[in-house]
Amino acid sequence: MGVFKIEGGHQLKGSIKPQGAKNEALQILCAVLLTPEKITINNIPDIVDVNKLISLLKKLGVKVVRLSQGTYSFQADNLNLEYLESDEFKVDGRGLRGSIMIVGPLLARFGRGYIPKPGGDKIGRRRLDTHFEGFIKLGAKFGYSKEDQFYGVEANKLKGAYMLLEEASVTGTANIVMAAVLAEGQTTIYNAACEPYLQQLCKMLNRMGAIISGVGSNMLIIDGVDSLGGTEHTMLPDMIEIGSWIGLAAMTKSELTIKDVSWDDLGLIPNVFRKLGITVEKQGDDIHIPAHTNGYEIQNFIDGSILTISDAPWPGFTPDLLSIILVVATQARGSVLIHQKMFESRLFFVDKLIDMGAKIILCDPHRATVIGHDFKSTLKATTMTSPDIRAGVSLLIAALSAKGTSTIMNIEQIDRGYENIDERLRAIGAHIERIDV
Repeated sequence: MGVFKIEGGHQLKGSIKPQGAKNEALQILCAVLLTPEKITINNIPDIVDVNKLISLLKKLGVKVVRLSQGTYSFQADNLNLEYLESDEFKVDGRGLRGSIMIVGPLLARFGRGYIPKPGGDKIGRRRLDTHFEGFIKLGAKFGYSKEDQFYGVEANKLKGAYMLLEEASVTGTANIVMAAVLAEGQTTIYNAACEPYLQQLCKMLNRMGAIISGVGSNMLIIDGVDSLGGTEHTMLPDMIEIGSWIGLAAMTKSELTIKDVSWDDLGLIPNVFRKLGITVEKQGDDIHIPAHTNGYEIQNFIDGSILTISDAPWPGFTPDLLSIILVVATQARGSVLIHQKMFESRLFFVDKLIDMGAKIILCDPHRATVIGHDFKSTLKATTMTSPDIRAGVSLLIAALSAKGTSTIMNIEQIDRGYENIDERLRAIGAHIERIDV
């Protein structure tokens, strides 16, 4: 077990480069199962969730070679499919929500895919129905053992189909796409997710020989092929980490430059922070945040009503950054309503911020009103526990801005999504120490 000890109230300065995208990595790594040929992937983040998936792929028989920092080659030419029905797999698969995305590639290439009910953040219900309904539409037979909480799909040959997804699930769309690329005939997926990370997956599959059109839209058309080949792929920078560093700069009144952010793939993120009054400057492909020595002021809507920031499927604002927005608003001038539509437990971390002196009204599990302090009253240091990845980083940002020394426990949650976060923050002047207890 690890703990972060953080002395807050210090201005930071310098530049920081975002890691490779966690949510892209979980999709891309599963796609290596679609071909016996070698695939090289660059900019893989060294984080717990990604390393767990790489370990699972190794146990499945994938040949994994670390070529350099963040670059690996993968070759799935001699898989041990018996591992999928082992007790060890039932334990390994439960430890990572992203493991669900091995099912589509395995079903497409080998005619069967299994997964225990996966774990991950406790942020509310995250249904798997979209995944399995898509596989069934492609001709798979579905089975579920209630006693073992073990899912399975099998098919002699998948056949293309038209499907309208009930929800624009990113992982669900990715899983169905990976199954459909080797199906017989044409598959149309309407109400598909269209996040940049899913676009990256589709582009990679097309380089491997898949035929996917409509990439970037909510309608994907996939003409099945007999086999796929190898390729090389470089992952985007993590947009959630980029948003985290924007929030960190504002809360600590620091001047920071975030390097190589891939501006074209950030969508609404810069503008949402600007609505909070934060100056987000574009310098080439970098983001520059000047020191907000006079604070920042939340905009109202044009009719004068209180600003509402809510999440939505891409190109809407990502739910993974609402926790950061909420924390940043605690020191703004003005008020904002945060509406977390997708997950009913993600706002429950606000009680820890209230303990630190933040003015937050939790209206219900999905909505919170934040009344900013305008830095006239600093947050107070405290001891807290990280409940999930995104809330954990939000609390870390709060602690770095607070007066005094804070302690954050259960930092394994933060390590699941952020690579060497304490070392990287110390490099820009943060007073943070990792303690093993």
